Amino acid sequence: MRFVSRGNAVTTLGRLGEYRELLPFSALLFLIVVSSILSPHFLSATNIRNILAQVSVIAVLSAGETYVILTGGIDLSPGAVLAFSGVVAAGFMKWWGVSGYLAIGIGILVGILCGAVNGLLVTKVRIPSFVATLAMMAVARGGALIWSGGVPISLFPPEFRSIATYFGPFSGLTFLMLAVYIGGQLVLSRTRIGRYIYAIGGNEDAVRYSGVKADLVKLYAFTFSGFCAGLGGVMAAARLDSAYPIAGEGYELDAIASSVLGGVSFVGGIGSLTGTFMGALIMTILGNVLNLLRVPPFYQYVARGTVLAIAAISLSRGVRYAK
Repeated sequence: MRFVSRGNAVTTLGRLGEYRELLPFSALLFLIVVSSILSPHFLSATNIRNILAQVSVIAVLSAGETYVILTGGIDLSPGAVLAFSGVVAAGFMKWWGVSGYLAIGIGILVGILCGAVNGLLVTKVRIPSFVATLAMMAVARGGALIWSGGVPISLFPPEFRSIATYFGPFSGLTFLMLAVYIGGQLVLSRTRIGRYIYAIGGNEDAVRYSGVKADLVKLYAFTFSGFCAGLGGVMAAARLDSAYPIAGEGYELDAIASSVLGGVSFVGGIGSLTGTFMGALIMTILGNVLNLLRVPPFYQYVARGTVLAIAAISLSRGVRYAK
């Protein structure tokens, strides 16, 4: 919730926060009901298993994106950083014989470093986040192509692929996703830095005047986004047993869309990871049911864009209603 001092404003933002939480939940339930009616295969155990595996990577990226958007910024680099992290981890395993567990750490570290560079460009060099992360997107994508020679790197050790192993109906990727969301939401709701993230999105100047080191908080948000992108790169490579230098194209848009569908405000200060997770599920289920119905890919883009537009319009009306 955005931090403000006036009682009426607090009440207004509280109602708005509840509205933004309720809308994605209602939309998700509606989509599940409609999808189960349109396709008899939608609620099958195999398809549910596929949905949970598919949503894991984009949901992890969306969690990092939410942190940045809550501070009033934007991160356009997660998809490219995902690819870069994945091929670097894969290269260390294939070319230098690094163990799978160490390669996981290397991939995550690459993502953290990319996120930290984004944060430093925004907080120290004072480059707008849109420009800074757009530059990182180009650098990371180019780095992935240079590192891999433009070709996929495949066939990894069992310990690396183990994070994508299924435990009953659930993949290891699902548990990693849940760990990110539980930990991330606890930070937002139970820690001082979480409160500062919301406060910066609400009124950064007021936060600075109160003595809070806002730049460090924003650096943390961008670094967390980089961590999520690095982890997402490792998860995607483990799931496919292959790391592609062009992996993650368009994922940054999916991450932003998941946040918006989940009720995160683009001006910052309002939203939660709970809503973002529901937004990621909406995006994944929509793509899944369209595939089950054999809708051509070109029309799928139109459908997803339409859903995003409807969500944005509904949320904007919610703002006027709350006021």
